Amino acid sequence: MTETHSRLASAVPLFTTAQVLCVGDIMLDRFVYGVVDRISPEAPIPVVRVTRETAMLGGSGNVVRNLVGLGAKVQFLSLVGDDAAASEVATMLGALPNVVPMLEVEQGRATSIKTRYIAGSQQLLRADQETIRPLTAHHEATLIANAEAILSGSTGAACTVVILSDYGKGVLTPLVIQKIIAAARQAGVPVIVDPKGRDYSLYAGATLVTPNRKELTEASDLPTGNDDDVIAAARVIIERCGIAGVLATRSQDGMTLVTGDELSPAGQVHHLPAEAREVFDVSGAGDTVIATMGAAMAAGLDLVDSAYLANIAAGIVVGKVGTAAVHADELVTALHHQDLDQAETRVLSLDQMAAQVERWKAQGLRVGFTNGCFDLLHPGHLSLLRQARAACDRLVVGVNADASVRRLKGETRPVQSEAARSAVLASLMMVDGVLIFGEDTPLEVITRLLPDVLVKGADYTVETVVGADLVIANGGQVVLAVLEPGQSTTNTIRRMTADTL
Repeated sequence: MTETHSRLASAVPLFTTAQVLCVGDIMLDRFVYGVVDRISPEAPIPVVRVTRETAMLGGSGNVVRNLVGLGAKVQFLSLVGDDAAASEVATMLGALPNVVPMLEVEQGRATSIKTRYIAGSQQLLRADQETIRPLTAHHEATLIANAEAILSGSTGAACTVVILSDYGKGVLTPLVIQKIIAAARQAGVPVIVDPKGRDYSLYAGATLVTPNRKELTEASDLPTGNDDDVIAAARVIIERCGIAGVLATRSQDGMTLVTGDELSPAGQVHHLPAEAREVFDVSGAGDTVIATMGAAMAAGLDLVDSAYLANIAAGIVVGKVGTAAVHADELVTALHHQDLDQAETRVLSLDQMAAQVERWKAQGLRVGFTNGCFDLLHPGHLSLLRQARAACDRLVVGVNADASVRRLKGETRPVQSEAARSAVLASLMMVDGVLIFGEDTPLEVITRLLPDVLVKGADYTVETVVGADLVIANGGQVVLAVLEPGQSTTNTIRRMTADTL
C-alpha cells in the first residue's frame, strides 16, 4: 500500500467516533425482483414473473444506513405520514444501531414509497407513491427546535457534522435550511448538502454541496462537459450562492472538489478518477457520497481525504444492486488493494461478494466455495482449486486473514501477507472471486453466501466440513476433493528451513 492508502485505511476505524446530525426527506424503497421470459400479449411490454420482494430505507434514510454502515452515530430528523409505510420506516430505523430517530408525523400525508421492478440486474420500471408539499408550520417549528437544541448542545448529544439530504419532498423548507445552517455555523459545525432544485442560494453558508453533473449544470446555467467546465460551474456556485465548496459527482469521470477562499485561501481543485469496476445500479450513490464525506469529516479528516474516501465508496456501491449502503470494512479492503495488479478486481469484501453471488445465482449459475490459508501456493492447492471449479460455474475462494493464520499456524505464519495471497489466487483462471475473512472458520461467510457447492479436501468428511449442514439444507452439495500426496505448505516451509541450516 502507498503511504496515502495506508494512512486512510488507518483512519476509517475513526469513523466510530463520528457524531452526525442528518436532516432530510425519508422514503421507503421497495424492490420487486423477477424473471422476464416473454412479452405480454396485451401490450409490447415484458412480463415479470416475480420471485422475491425486499424493502429498505431510501432517500435520507439511505444516508443514515450508509452512516451506520461506516460506524458513525446518527441523530436523524425527518417527516412521515400516518400510514403503514411510516410504521415500516420507523421499524427499520429502530433496528439500526447508533441511530436516534426523531420523526414528525403529519396526518393525511403519504409517506414516500418508490417501487422498482428488476429483472436480473436491469431495472424495468419505477412506481412512486408520495405526497410532495412543505411540512406544516407546526412541524417546521418542531424540527427546527430539535435541530437547534442538538447543535447548541442542550440535549447533551454531540454533533460534529450536519448533513442535509434534500430530495425536494418538503422537509427541507427554506426556513428549515436557513435556521439549521445558521445554528451550525454558530456552533462551528460544518454543513454538507445533497442539493435539490436550481437555486443553491437556499444553502448559503453551507460548507459543501454535492451536486451531480446534471444538477451542477442546472444550478450554474453553465456546461459541465469537461474538467474546465466543471471547475467554472462550481466556482459560479461558490461565488453566487455563498457556499464554501462544491464536490461535483461526474459518473464515469469521477469527482471534482472545488473549494473557495473560506476553505482554502487560494481556492483548490482536486480531480478524483472514477473508482467503479463494474456498474450495476447507481441508485443511492449520492447518498453514499454525502454519508462518507460526513463520517470522514466528523472523524477529523480534511476535505480532500474525505472526498477521496467518498469517491472510493461510490465506486463500491454502484457495483451493488438496489439502494445499497457501503461499510467500513469495504473501504479498508478497497484501499488495501488499490496498489495490487488488475487481478485484484476479483478480491471483494463479504458484502461485495454476497452481492456478486446474488447476481450470479440470478443468472442461473452454480456458485462454489472453498477456503484455506493458501500460504505459498503449491500443486496441492492448484489441484484442489481445479476440482472445485469443475464442480461449479463460478468459484469463490475464502482466504484466512493474517491474524487468523497466526492463530491457526503459529506466530511464524503466514509467510506471505493476506494481500499477496489473495492477489495470487485472484490471478488464477479457475478462481472467479476472493474474499479475506478474519475468523478461524468460514462459517459466517458460508452462512452469508450460501454457495451451491462447498468444496474441501478429502482429509475431511462431509460431517466435519464447516458449513456443510447449511449448504445441504439449502439444496446444495459438498464435494471432497482428492488430495495430492505429500503436498502441504508446512512441509514446504520445513524443507526450506532445513536447506538454510
